[in-house]
Amino acid sequence: MANGDVMSLSVFDLMKVGIGPSSSHTVGPMRAAVTFIDKLTEQDLLAQVQRVEGELYGSLGATGKGHASDIAVVLGLLGEAPDTIEPRSVQPVLDKVNAEGRLPLGGGDQVIDFDQRTDVILNLEESLPYHPNGMTMRAFNGAGALVLEQTYYSVGGGFVVSEEDAKADELHMEADDAPLVPYAFTTGMELLDHCHATGMSISQLMMENEKTWRTEEEVRAELLHMWQVMKDCVNNGCNTEGVLPGGLNVKRRAADMWAKLNSLGSVKVITPQLSAMDWVNLYAMAVNEENAAGGRIVTAPTNGAAGVIPAVMHYYDNFYPGANDDGIVKFMLAAAAVGILCKLNASISGAEVGCQGEVGSACAMAAAGLAEVIGGTPMQVENAAEIGMEHNLGLTCDPIAGLVQVPCIERNAMAAIKAINAAHMALRGDGEHLVSLDDVIKTMRDTGADMQEKYKETSRGGLAVNVINC
Repeated sequence: MANGDVMSLSVFDLMKVGIGPSSSHTVGPMRAAVTFIDKLTEQDLLAQVQRVEGELYGSLGATGKGHASDIAVVLGLLGEAPDTIEPRSVQPVLDKVNAEGRLPLGGGDQVIDFDQRTDVILNLEESLPYHPNGMTMRAFNGAGALVLEQTYYSVGGGFVVSEEDAKADELHMEADDAPLVPYAFTTGMELLDHCHATGMSISQLMMENEKTWRTEEEVRAELLHMWQVMKDCVNNGCNTEGVLPGGLNVKRRAADMWAKLNSLGSVKVITPQLSAMDWVNLYAMAVNEENAAGGRIVTAPTNGAAGVIPAVMHYYDNFYPGANDDGIVKFMLAAAAVGILCKLNASISGAEVGCQGEVGSACAMAAAGLAEVIGGTPMQVENAAEIGMEHNLGLTCDPIAGLVQVPCIERNAMAAIKAINAAHMALRGDGEHLVSLDDVIKTMRDTGADMQEKYKETSRGGLAVNVINC
């Protein structure tokens, strides 16, 4: 694709501030419900509404309880957005709605009767045609007549598309309607061609594209804000004990791990008994425990895989003497370039291609980001991403009880270690390799298409059925 064509996604599409436990099953339904209220308002229909219901289908229905999808719909109807809601306010707000049986639509003056048990329907039998994560919102007047009905698809990473867009084959955010960017790419080969032609690194090229929407100062400030959210998330995870919600009684381990590691001295002290790997495991698990508890996280590129990139960024920040904010910005830009390729050419939705699309994409992104900031050439960065993705191919999504806890928390730690290894392996070579990033992303897509539905975020296969949940 030549200069002057379009690229549809920004780094801020792939990474965004949100809340746990799931980007596709929590953040997406919340955004869909907010969008529905906005549409009622735009069409001057809100005053007619006396009842609203949301029906969740496919994977959303099957794992809705475990992923808090039903709660997300309620919060969206209240006008709450995932990037601004205060996680600690969620339960008091829900308690008030449930106690009163009343809900102010969009948080405004139009108050309706509402019962979460009957007005949020988890349809365990049906799926909608365009994506496993489908949901339909309906509004009725006082006579019970339908005022407005809209169907939405939560396609991974918090992305939501309407049924109209889905019919137009825009589930993968096709580039036709996106703003012009100077260095458009939809394949890894095009990305490398731009780097070769301009002499720019991948992060430099991404920054030039990002300046289509924001100034360089704004891009940098927002990326560093997300980095601060990541650091806060790790800190919260390292300082919170107890049991994760949901009924599995999974004990939070990060606080105990942090205390043991911290008692041994400096984070940079390396001994046969204390390695950087221990700290990386800690960083990833702290984030994903926070995510599982509904805390504030950065979707990168999904919530279920939200610990991988922060863990590797903490590794860079704590174990590389020259680490600085410039490196953090470059890391995130290079990582996003790989995420864009995964999103455009395959999927980042566990319900669509299994966990290879979530943790696999996050691993590839983190590997690229680290390779970028420790001196990799564009070809080495692409190689690092390819290694990271290649060795996550076939990864299923089978969370026990539909909760983003087992195997998700440990899986993020494993992928973070794998990403670091991939980056270092790539930098030991010259960038030449047999399998391209484009090849492995296509293979991820094809593998997901061949994967049985029960292994794609339904909790109807794998660990979810072989581990007894009492």
